Amino acid sequence: MLQGNLSGVTEFNLAGLTDKPGLQLPLFLLFLGIYVVTVVGNLSMITLILFSSQLHTPMYCFLSSLSFIDLCQSNVIIPKMLVNFVTVKNIISYPECMTQLCFFATFAIAECQMLAVMAYDRYVAICKPLLYNAVMSFQVCSWMMFAVYSMALIGATTQIVFMLRVDFCKANVINHYFCDLSPLLKLSCSDTFINEVLVLSLSVFNIFIPTLTILSSYIFIIASILRIKSTEGRSKAFSTCSSHISAVAIFFGSLAFMYLQPSSVRSMDQGKVSSVFYTIVVPMLNPLIYSLRNKDVKVALNKFLERIFSCKQN
Repeated sequence: MLQGNLSGVTEFNLAGLTDKPGLQLPLFLLFLGIYVVTVVGNLSMITLILFSSQLHTPMYCFLSSLSFIDLCQSNVIIPKMLVNFVTVKNIISYPECMTQLCFFATFAIAECQMLAVMAYDRYVAICKPLLYNAVMSFQVCSWMMFAVYSMALIGATTQIVFMLRVDFCKANVINHYFCDLSPLLKLSCSDTFINEVLVLSLSVFNIFIPTLTILSSYIFIIASILRIKSTEGRSKAFSTCSSHISAVAIFFGSLAFMYLQPSSVRSMDQGKVSSVFYTIVVPMLNPLIYSLRNKDVKVALNKFLERIFSCKQN
């Protein structure tokens, strides 16, 4: 499948975040720290939700799925990025590049759709609490998650199939720190009009539509919060919503900057900075924003740790 490149280019050179030697070690240490926090945070959330019966609800089912997506996305991007900081030539073979692109697209699309599903879940919980158990049943949640991963696989597979038809000539330096669609298309010596249209179409479907879903859900949620008579209740609800909206804004804003504009006006240097947010920063922040600030999670964590310590003592 990965033999679609007929141009003879067998490997690419990743330009990385910066070409300044003095920044390589500090950036390596910074992103290594981010990677450790990301892996520990998301693995902790998955484990806690899995072994805490009180967290076996639709909301936390979606949260564990989001943590799984973030964990996978960080493993697709960061390890290769760290290696590139400490090597002279940042080489990636053509099959490895297409494989990284495929997994990146899969988990990026899955995160977009999962965030929309989570916003809808909160809308039903806050605006229609009496219907929540019926609307968000186990069967419905299962179908929602199946739809999220199906759309991700279909979207990523479509991108890769058309990407394999693109020819590359002598230029093989990717102006990025991972194999992304836009910098790869800039290296092509064949017609990429279909690919550009496909990128824009899938971006609209996977960025613009989920963003509208999330905005609509939170408009209704905020309207419901404003009807809460208790000042403390309104303050607590707004605090939770504002943190969620901040994470969503960072993720979708950086994605839109990279993919919802024509390649002719897109700056790759600015694109690399925006990519850091949706590929590295957001997966680290999500466990903190969505879960660790949550009272139910804190209670479940205390009980989980108590069980572990009691087992060790016995």
